[in-house]
Amino acid sequence: MSVSLQNLKQADVSALATTLKNAGIAGAGGAGFPTHAKWERIDEVSSLLMNHQESEPNYYIDKWLGDAHAELYAEFFELLLENTVDLVVVCAKESKRDDWMENFEAAADPTVYLPDDLPIDASEESGIVVAYTDDRYEYGMESVLLRIVAGVALRDELPMDKGWLVQNTETVLNIYRALESGKSVTHKYVHVDGNVPHHRFLKVPVGTPASALLEAAGRSPDDLRDDEVLADGGPGWCFEIEESPDEFGITKRTNCLLVLDEDEAEENTLGNERINVLKARDWPGNHETEPTTLEPDEARVPLLTNPNFGSLVDQSRPIVDVGDTVEAGEMISVPGQAGISNAQHAPFDGTVTEVTETHVVVGRDAADVGASGGRILEHDHKVYWTACAECGAYIARPEWEHLGASTEYVCQDCR
Repeated sequence: MSVSLQNLKQADVSALATTLKNAGIAGAGGAGFPTHAKWERIDEVSSLLMNHQESEPNYYIDKWLGDAHAELYAEFFELLLENTVDLVVVCAKESKRDDWMENFEAAADPTVYLPDDLPIDASEESGIVVAYTDDRYEYGMESVLLRIVAGVALRDELPMDKGWLVQNTETVLNIYRALESGKSVTHKYVHVDGNVPHHRFLKVPVGTPASALLEAAGRSPDDLRDDEVLADGGPGWCFEIEESPDEFGITKRTNCLLVLDEDEAEENTLGNERINVLKARDWPGNHETEPTTLEPDEARVPLLTNPNFGSLVDQSRPIVDVGDTVEAGEMISVPGQAGISNAQHAPFDGTVTEVTETHVVVGRDAADVGASGGRILEHDHKVYWTACAECGAYIARPEWEHLGASTEYVCQDCR
């Protein structure tokens, strides 16, 4: 069971949410929460807000996506307006309008609000709206953005409690691709900046080791100094990475990888270990504004996008073993059934070289990995899985083989 753009009008909420879960979609920035948890409440929502703020001074992911794929977003929003919501609001910064929003405005023909016109009255609006804000960093936070743009105040509430669904630009693209062509999330757009020779804007497989990104930015991971730290996130909102560059795999929420001076990071660490170095240096500079695709030799695909959500989000469960061959987009771990969870997928054709409590490692060349890694890859087969006939959740085939090939599978939650 899956939902597509063609049957979106007839789809029920559980089927839509399951489609997003099986595609492995998580917030492409911020907390990286599984997206299907928001869409399970789509019946309570009348307005979609696309957070197009991109407040970090070295970020171009959302701006580039909105510009390069303007017609795609416009088409998707029109479909959502026909079948799902009454209002779509795209929130961007007025300072970026001339450089980055011309194509989108031409494609979507939206109603435009400038900063002095805000907040809008959602009860009086419909269709596609572009709401331009002042150039303030904190407007990138969804609670602040909703208050500024729509006059909606959240007090220990979620946007859905007020009739709003908030997604960032890259997440919306991933939702569209899952519904339009059944594509799972296998790649992530990410920047590399800080103490590196070159700022990079890259498209990488999920799980790409940080070491590969550093090398792409002209910095050998072996040359990182003892008084430097590696951080996950942009200048205004990042966290120190405890793992080595080889062991940290880019997650679905990683927008930027930073190399910072240790004392600079310590002096600018706020509550909850968040690092904010926006004012510590001059970030504008010679930045790449279009992505280059990076193809690493291996990917360390995490089973949980954000480990800090371990108490709220159930880790996905691997369905592959060392030596299994996988194809790009093939499911390598199924959603956990104890709560909110996502599937994970092979980012490229390759061989599983390691399965740990936290990651599935996929290498491009089985022969090379076997020789260099000291592991004998004893088998070379695919692991098959099936979908529950009731809810559509994917389950590894070994759990139901005893039922017989002709038996319709129903998962434990639906029995």
